[in-house]
Amino acid sequence: MPPRPLENPAMNPTALPTPAPHLPALLRDCFAAQRAAFTRSRNPGADKRRADLRALHRLLADNREAIVVAIDQDYGCRSRFETLLTELLQGQEAALAAARRVRRWMRPQKRRLDPTQYPLASAYTFAQPVGVVGIVVPWNFPIAMAFQPLICAFAAGNRAMVKMSENSAHLARLLKALAPRYFASDKLAFFADDDAGPGQPLGPLFTQLPFDHLFFTGSPQTGKAVMANCAANLTPVTLELGGKSPAIVAPGFALDKAAERIVWVKMLNAGQICTNVDYLFLPEGSEQAFIAHAQRIAQQRYPDLLGGDYTAIIDQRQYDRLQAMLQDAIAKGARAVPLLPGQAGDVQRRIMAPTLLLDVHEDMQVMQREIFGPLLPILGYRSKEQVRDYINARHHPLALYLYSNDRALQDFYLTETLSGGVSLNDSLIQSGLHNLPFGGVGHSGMGHYHGHEGFLTFSKLRPVFRQSRWRTLDLLMPPYGRRAYQLLNFMLWRNR
Repeated sequence: MPPRPLENPAMNPTALPTPAPHLPALLRDCFAAQRAAFTRSRNPGADKRRADLRALHRLLADNREAIVVAIDQDYGCRSRFETLLTELLQGQEAALAAARRVRRWMRPQKRRLDPTQYPLASAYTFAQPVGVVGIVVPWNFPIAMAFQPLICAFAAGNRAMVKMSENSAHLARLLKALAPRYFASDKLAFFADDDAGPGQPLGPLFTQLPFDHLFFTGSPQTGKAVMANCAANLTPVTLELGGKSPAIVAPGFALDKAAERIVWVKMLNAGQICTNVDYLFLPEGSEQAFIAHAQRIAQQRYPDLLGGDYTAIIDQRQYDRLQAMLQDAIAKGARAVPLLPGQAGDVQRRIMAPTLLLDVHEDMQVMQREIFGPLLPILGYRSKEQVRDYINARHHPLALYLYSNDRALQDFYLTETLSGGVSLNDSLIQSGLHNLPFGGVGHSGMGHYHGHEGFLTFSKLRPVFRQSRWRTLDLLMPPYGRRAYQLLNFMLWRNR
């Protein structure tokens, strides 16, 4: 007689984990519906995945203006052009690119066999959906940071629950209203941070769900708490964090060209970018020339700082944090140089004027914490070894930027340092390329997404070995006679 099944699944250590009873019903019910839907359709075909990806594209394209307005309301002032460029265009391109390639990504990949399995057996891998994916979205690029992992998760055949930031309340309400027009809630659901009720942030509760994979973008400090919650369910996690990403201008590189590209990224979204230039290395003696170029370029691009092309700091807490960081540096001896002399910000609208900082040192907050705003410390240096040692003595950054046309110097920094991504002779570009994986290392994150690597992140790459009727291994069975030793010695000789 077979053993009786346990009547209480909670007593069965092999049963799938279920959401804890203390979690809000809206989370538990949605998770249960998505898991049940995944059980009914565990491996959607390429046509279904392409249809889902095109629906994500339509959601963005059909509602472009409403999305722009919602993000502007959340920021108080968000450059319309930057929202269209960095969020809508990026998301639409990524969705269409994945739809074109997903059939190829899904194909089984043949693998070579070990000598003991030649010549009749075969081996291959295929990517299989993992199930229900959780995505926690930051506020700085709320569409890009929601839809880029969503695209990867849907390409991999999964279902998704998405928790928006507390600073994206208008956008969260909009996406909650729009999503049901394109997807059933057992395929995709958005949540606002206040959905659990006033004074009860949803984030810590959301990450306690027993997802099959959790994707989090945010600070390293919050990332640690997310990992702790995921550990209780052994939920695999991808963390996209931050850190202090350096830029290095090499001797001999055109300072005006470096200034053009660094000023662009430092003022984009008012510097509120996880892969932004957090501090800048310049050859000693070139600081004033660089500043002159940077001020000229900034004035050309932003003749009116308050005119709408420049974005506000997201909320009062972040604005106060940045102002305190600036005052701390000045009080400890830094020289503050306005990037736009004569143009002041607007305290009421949280428009913060960009500022360069000279004579910085390690006791200042700007050199201890990720800035995430329009402040740029500048360090003079004398040798490449000095720069290398400084970078390597700190947490691995999410990005590294080198301005140099010297291939040997490029190779030096690429091999002698470690970071998430790298741009040579530019900044930030590597983060927006769909065919380059995006991800940090150590303190700046773990795991990758974008393109094929994102597809693999949300898949189980399942290895399969298919044995033939006859197998070579039978010739190596005991008792070990002369023929077995001859074959073994031949294989050892082949691999000497």
